Amino acid sequence: MTLHWTKAATDGAARAGVLHTAHGEVPTPVFMPVGTAGTVKAMTADAVRSTGARMVLGNTYHLMLRPGAERVARLGGLHRMMDWHGPILTDSGGFQVMSLSGLRKMDEQGVTFQSHIDGSKHRLTPERSVEIQRLLGADVTMCLDECTPFPATEKQAADSMRLSMRWAARCRDAFVERDGHGLFGIVQGSTYPDLRAESADSLTRIGFEGYAVGGLAVGEGQEMMFSVLDTTVPLLPAGKARYLMGVGTPSDLVGAVRRGIDMFDCVMPTRSGRTGRAYTRRGVLNIRNARHAEDDSPLDPDCSCPACRRHSRAYLHHLFKAGEMLGPMLLTWHNIQYYQDLMADLRTAILEGRFEETAARIAAGWQAGEEEKAA
Repeated sequence: MTLHWTKAATDGAARAGVLHTAHGEVPTPVFMPVGTAGTVKAMTADAVRSTGARMVLGNTYHLMLRPGAERVARLGGLHRMMDWHGPILTDSGGFQVMSLSGLRKMDEQGVTFQSHIDGSKHRLTPERSVEIQRLLGADVTMCLDECTPFPATEKQAADSMRLSMRWAARCRDAFVERDGHGLFGIVQGSTYPDLRAESADSLTRIGFEGYAVGGLAVGEGQEMMFSVLDTTVPLLPAGKARYLMGVGTPSDLVGAVRRGIDMFDCVMPTRSGRTGRAYTRRGVLNIRNARHAEDDSPLDPDCSCPACRRHSRAYLHHLFKAGEMLGPMLLTWHNIQYYQDLMADLRTAILEGRFEETAARIAAGWQAGEEEKAA
């Protein structure tokens, strides 16, 4: 049976469901911690599992360069290498390649680029991207696309989107069907509703196991992102998983779930954790701030992670000031736990028909925390 998504409940446009994959079932909405190079930074696989995370993301670009897709395959695949027994989604490498600027040259067939590691030359085509993801063992393979920069003129966005649609058809042809594995298409079109509609129609005609919305969270702002989702999400097949790529803040996630998105990934919780920023039920705080130096209270009294159950804000502040690696490890663990708890709360709320009530309670907690900091 191919990878597929089934609906459990709806509340407005918000959806709860289950993604069925070769490596297990994933309740949605789901946030996938980012394991760029085959590891969620500062976390063991057991630590990631302890947060309730069921699915993680790997990066085609970084893994193809080091250690190499063929080597990963010879060593038993990415699941075995990183000790992750659940599903893995791999992005196509397109975003990283497109961000290389002067190190890459794009044409109709694909992209030629120089490695940021050693300057060696590589070629990435839709077919090669799909092959790499198969060698890695990804449960969810993403089509190679061009992530349209922001801002872009309508012509630039149209040309970029249509190239991505041609590449999507080639990815579909190259994908090798296996039980529990699937290929997702990616809607592009920048902030232009007509282009987003054209892209969604093109992908639906090709047919995919799931559909992603790409090219957002690239500088357009939350209001515009939500506007794009308002016009795009209703155009996607109701019976397939919907994935918003590279998003985002907790408020981004709540707003996108409200609009019918099922899947998310972002480096924000891990990157923020390494720099001393913690997401809590009372908003965001910077543990480096002096006001935490003698604060014996937990980071978030309602959180079950080790940073909150076993340590004080004062100790976490000390770890960062002392440059101890345990500080980033504990805050990363906390942030991933917070994101998983947030998704679980939203899923339960959808199943019980009280999504808006829960979203309002969550937002009120963030607002109260901001008022406390300002006082």
